[in-house]
Amino acid sequence: MSTDTSKDAAPGPPPAGTTRAAIAARFERLPLSRWHVTVRLIVGVVTFFEAFDQLLIAYALPELRDEWHLTTGDATAVLTVGSVGMLAGALLSGRLADRYGRVKVIAYCVAVSGLVSLALTACTSLTPFLALRFVQGLAIGGEVPVAAAFISEITRSFKRGRFVLLYELVFPAGLTIGALVAAWVVPAAGWRVMFAIAAVPGLLAFLVQRKVPESPRWLADRGRLTEAEAVMSEIEAKVSAATGEPLPPPLRASPEAEPASAATAATPAERAAIGIRGLFTGRYRRRTLVVGAIWFTGYFVNYGVTSWLPSIYKDEYGLSLSDALLYSTVTSVAGLLGCLLVALTVDVLGRRRIFAICLGASAALLLTLAALGARSPAQVLIWTSLSAVGFFGSNICLYLYTPELYPTRMRALGCSVGGAVNRLGVILGPILVGVVYAAGDSVAAVFVMLGAVAVVGAVVAGTLAEETANRPLEEISP
Repeated sequence: MSTDTSKDAAPGPPPAGTTRAAIAARFERLPLSRWHVTVRLIVGVVTFFEAFDQLLIAYALPELRDEWHLTTGDATAVLTVGSVGMLAGALLSGRLADRYGRVKVIAYCVAVSGLVSLALTACTSLTPFLALRFVQGLAIGGEVPVAAAFISEITRSFKRGRFVLLYELVFPAGLTIGALVAAWVVPAAGWRVMFAIAAVPGLLAFLVQRKVPESPRWLADRGRLTEAEAVMSEIEAKVSAATGEPLPPPLRASPEAEPASAATAATPAERAAIGIRGLFTGRYRRRTLVVGAIWFTGYFVNYGVTSWLPSIYKDEYGLSLSDALLYSTVTSVAGLLGCLLVALTVDVLGRRRIFAICLGASAALLLTLAALGARSPAQVLIWTSLSAVGFFGSNICLYLYTPELYPTRMRALGCSVGGAVNRLGVILGPILVGVVYAAGDSVAAVFVMLGAVAVVGAVVAGTLAEETANRPLEEISP
């Protein structure tokens, strides 16, 4: 990737009326159209297959343990090494996307992920498998948060939650479809066939580069006003053609021109805030800490449950591999339903209530399962599936909420830091579940720990999270 940043400065006077505020106002007046749905679909398909790739390891693990005679420590490494890569990839991609553009980073990440999936099929031992899973983690961890930032930037504030989350549904859908396919393919054809299937979508990198425009908000923020004008005008023309009507005038010419309230006015330090330091400047400090806590607790619970369920069903309750995978798939399907429920209600209930309700309900359900003793696979199936409705729903809302909390100049970085903290949860959740599971006399202890973590997330969200529903991005994050 070139390091030339000369394009970040416009070569001449900017086109009349093209400023960051004007671009934002022009997005606010765009009605939902076929153009929005097409872009959402293309980026969504990419994200779908990244989720598909991410989940495969949990379903391959029982076979890998038998084929390579893995210890519990080895199995934990297999589950977590990809997440370590995702953590690093999330942090790296945010910086790259804020510097070089959202679309380039998305395309490169999906290409790398597909190539690595193909290479994984040739692995015959643990060490190269772990190395490749780390590299694939870099790509998956890089694509998902940058895509979330991009989708937020092409969406107006009115009912933004529903539009963005209907896109974000592709991620849990990818997890669910991956679970369904893996539950059938792995017992019948082996884990290598699954990774071969997951390599095919790497070709989507070319479609992203050709069909998805760069974010005009990002171009304007980088001072590339001529390009921002050209892309914005092209988008407006496509939206107008799709709706068959002329576009309404911009809702307002400039957010900066309006009097700012004490709650929304930015301090000079906040307006100058960039990079990691910017995420901890002024209002952004509290936002970063709060959303980080929700990312961590939600994904700690999510992956603490889903990563170990196939092995718990097989080892603790003596289910066959196919039955263990089928039971685990039911939980993923329940989680997808929770995501759909959140997508349809988030603009009405608001982000803060969604987090508090979903994580609080998950905590109650997991603690109930522990109190019942988790005595049978059916009991575990019922209570973890009900809980998944909550923690899947909370987690998908984070992909909407996090981009809203930061200005364009550091939005991708903010999403990536959130993604990195989520990786900490994804890493520590399976590790600590493995420790508690191996050391305890009863699997119920696992659900006590997971329920307690969900309680912490619910309390933080319910008391400290800032509401952002139906507000323009530039008003939330000046």
